Amino acid sequence: MTAHPLLTELAFRARAQAHESAAACSCGAATLADRPDATVVRHADTVAKAHAPDTDPADLAPRLVTAVRLPEVLLPPLPPAPTRLHGRLVTFWPYGAPVDPDDPDAAPWEAAATLLARLHRTPAPTALPPMRGPVKAAHAVARLRAVGSYPAVAPVLSAWRALPAWARAEAPMPDAVTLCHGDLHLGQLVRHPAPDGPWRLIDVDDLGVGVPAWDLARPAAWYACGLLPPEEWTRFLAAYRAAGGPAVPEAGDPWPALDVPARALTVQGAARAVTKSVAEDRSLDEVEQCLVDACARMGSVPPQFAASFAK
Repeated sequence: MTAHPLLTELAFRARAQAHESAAACSCGAATLADRPDATVVRHADTVAKAHAPDTDPADLAPRLVTAVRLPEVLLPPLPPAPTRLHGRLVTFWPYGAPVDPDDPDAAPWEAAATLLARLHRTPAPTALPPMRGPVKAAHAVARLRAVGSYPAVAPVLSAWRALPAWARAEAPMPDAVTLCHGDLHLGQLVRHPAPDGPWRLIDVDDLGVGVPAWDLARPAAWYACGLLPPEEWTRFLAAYRAAGGPAVPEAGDPWPALDVPARALTVQGAARAVTKSVAEDRSLDEVEQCLVDACARMGSVPPQFAASFAK
């Protein structure tokens, strides 16, 4: 299959960044991601990333500056400043070794939680835009509405309508003063220097000020849906609290803070699952069906029982 022009150009730029000499090399380029919202190519120890077409340079700039200023938490970008290729903003990054998806027992829950707590305790720069978590959830639901009247669509949209306006990106986030990642999952951690350096958070596209509980919401939602073992959720939550994370109380029930974000991330996951299954003309798999079932049950479960809304 022939690579599209953006991939070809990214590979060329990554190679130029990785090697001072113009001489031929045998490293080769590897495509790490090629989606509408991000195209990422690696060459040796350098990564070139084309951001989403609608990325605002005025929003991306302070996010990149924040990553430079917090190298103990966020992987900082490489020079030069963002450039444009085929209408997309492109940035360069050092390569970091990702979490091994084939070794779930080695998932760095404590590292992820500790990095989040450090991020949340850092005063947010005044120039940062809002964290984009609710906007991403709203985009997923908008794409779901476009697929038409499939049986799984109705419960997901019903759960979405039950969320408060701020979680649907229809109103400002309450008390949005905390520095947040905006899209935390294990794919957003890498070891740098590779292969066994310290863990760092990557992907600053959604970084901004917001509700810190949103950054805990994906693992919380998976735990509530029965997709994340209780012991792994406990490890994550305990490490976050031990590091002084402000998103939940130091002790006691965390769910009053996590309820709305966890429900929103469940809806987002279910919306993406249904949209993908329709596009691929297949049935929902077991995990996808679990997310849709969770949405169907949300309306009948009071917030104080959010930890079991899918069980």
